Amino acid sequence: MNIFDEMKTKITDKVVCAFNAAVESGELSGENVDITEKVKLEVPKDKSHGDFACNLAMMLAKPLRCAPRAIAEAIVSHLGEDEDIAKAEVAGAGFINFYLTPNWLYRVMEDIESRGTDYGKIDLGKGKRVMVEFVSANPTGPMHMGNARGGALGDCLASVLEYAGYDVTREFYVNDAGNQIEKFANSLNARYIQELKGEDAIEFPEDGYHGDDIREHAKAFIKLYGDKHLNVSEDERKAALVDYALEKNVTALREDLEKYRIVYDVWFRESKLHKDGEVMAAIDRLRDNGFTYEEDGALWLNCEKMGLEKNEVLIRKNGIPTYFAADIAYHINKLETRGYDLAINIWGADHHGHVARMKKALEAVGIDSSRLTVVLMQLVRLMQDGEVVRMSKRTGKAITLSDLLEDISVDAARFFFNMRSAGSHLDFDLTLAAQQSNDNPVYYVQYAYARICSILRLLGEDGVSVKDYSEINPSLLKEESELNLLKKLGDLPDEIRMSAESLEPARITRYIMELATDFHSFYNSCRVKNEDAELMATRLKLVDSVRIVMKGILNMLKITAPERM
Repeated sequence: MNIFDEMKTKITDKVVCAFNAAVESGELSGENVDITEKVKLEVPKDKSHGDFACNLAMMLAKPLRCAPRAIAEAIVSHLGEDEDIAKAEVAGAGFINFYLTPNWLYRVMEDIESRGTDYGKIDLGKGKRVMVEFVSANPTGPMHMGNARGGALGDCLASVLEYAGYDVTREFYVNDAGNQIEKFANSLNARYIQELKGEDAIEFPEDGYHGDDIREHAKAFIKLYGDKHLNVSEDERKAALVDYALEKNVTALREDLEKYRIVYDVWFRESKLHKDGEVMAAIDRLRDNGFTYEEDGALWLNCEKMGLEKNEVLIRKNGIPTYFAADIAYHINKLETRGYDLAINIWGADHHGHVARMKKALEAVGIDSSRLTVVLMQLVRLMQDGEVVRMSKRTGKAITLSDLLEDISVDAARFFFNMRSAGSHLDFDLTLAAQQSNDNPVYYVQYAYARICSILRLLGEDGVSVKDYSEINPSLLKEESELNLLKKLGDLPDEIRMSAESLEPARITRYIMELATDFHSFYNSCRVKNEDAELMATRLKLVDSVRIVMKGILNMLKITAPERM
C-alpha cells in the first residue's frame, strides 16, 4: 500500500471510530448502522478545502433522521488528535474537510526511494488479463491521423493498466479477409494487367483503391515475376498479388508502428477465424439461440429482438459472411477461446452504432457484455500556423503517420495525441509541436527533467550527492512550493487508479505537466545549493524524488527523458 492509500485508510478508520463513539455517547442514533463501507474520501479540487473531504454526513442524514451538519459536527468532535491531521472542520451542508500536517508527505520521499521508477504502481487489476486492441488499420493502405491518435492512446492506456496491476496484451487485428481484400485484389489485378498490356487493356474498378501504392506494388511484383501470372486464372493471379502486396503492407504497418514505439504482443489475422471455422461456429450459435432469420437469400442477425432498431446481415446472398459476423467471432475468440477477463477496443467515433450491436451479439451467445469496453475516439484536425492542414507538402496527398514523423519528433506526436481524452476532438498544432520552447508541453516537461539532472550533476561535481531518506531531515521542507511538490508526488498512485478506472491515459500526461509546473515553481523559489548543508541535502532528496517519478512516467508513456537540453 502506498502512502496516499495508507493515509486514506487511516482517516477512514478514525471516522468510523468517531462515529461509533458519537453513537455510544448518545449524540447520534445509529446503533444498527454500519458505516465501514460508506466512508469515501475525495481529494478536493480547491486546496482551501483541505487534503481530503468526506460527505458521509449527507449519506447518513436520511437513515439517522438528522441534519447532515449536526452529524458531521458530532463525528469531528470525537476524532481526537493525530500527528498527521492538523485539523478537521465541518464545511457547507455537512462536508468534513481534513487538513494534514506535512508529516505524511515527507514519507513520500521514502516510498519513492524504496520503489524507484516503480513508484505509483498499484494492484487495482490484481493480475486480471486484459487485451487492448487498437489501431487495427486497414492493411490495404498506410495509416492516417486517426490511426496515429489511436496508437498513442491505446499504447499509453495499455501502459497505465500495467501500472495499475493488470496483465495486459497489446493486439493488432489484421483485416485480411472480406470485401476490402477483394477490392484490394481487384485493384492490384487491374494495375498488373495495365502495367503489362497498357492502360486500355482493362478498366480499373470504380470502387478500387486508386493510390500510387497499388501501382507500385504491381510494378514491384512484375520486377520479381515478370508476366508469369498473366495467363493463369484470374483467381490464381489475384491470390498471388494479394499474398505479395498484403505482406508488404503489414510489414510497413509494423515498421511504422515500431518507429512510433508501439510493439504489439499479438498480430491477429481475421483470415484465421475463417480458416479455423470460428466465423461459422459463431453464426451457428446465434442461429441455435434463435437470433437469426433468413430474408432475400441472406442470413440476418435479429437485432430488433435484442432491443435495437437495425438488423444486420451475417451471411450475404453469395454465401460469404460479413465483416460483422467475423467481428463477432473475433470477440468470442478474445473473451472465450483465449479467455481474457476484459477486452478493450479503441475505435473511431464513426463506429458508435457498432458498439451496442456487438455487445448484444455477445449476450446472444452467452458472454457477459460488460467484459467488453469500447473507447470511442474523436477526430484529429492538423493545424499549422493557424491553418488547417489536410495534405502532405511532400506527396500532395492526405498526411499519414509516416509523413507526420518526418516533420515532428515521436516524443511530440505521442505526447500531443495523449493530451486530451479520446472523447474530445483534438486540434494538433504542428507549429507548436516542432517548437523548442516552454510553450511546447513536451519540451516543457523534458526541460524540467533535464534541469533536475543538471542540478544533480553540478552538485555531484562539488562532491554533494543524494543521501538516503534516513540521513536527511524532511521537517526542514516547510515552504509552500516544497509542500506542493511533495503533495503532487503523493498524488501519482491515485492518478494511476483514476486513469485506469476511467480508461483515460491523458490524465497521466496532464499529471506530469502539472508536476513539471510544480517543480519549476519550487526551483524558482527555493535554492537547492546553499550554505545550510542539512537543508541542501533535504532539498536535493526532494529534487531526486521528482527525477525518479518523472523518469518512470516518461518511460511509461514511451517518451524520451533527456539528461541534457
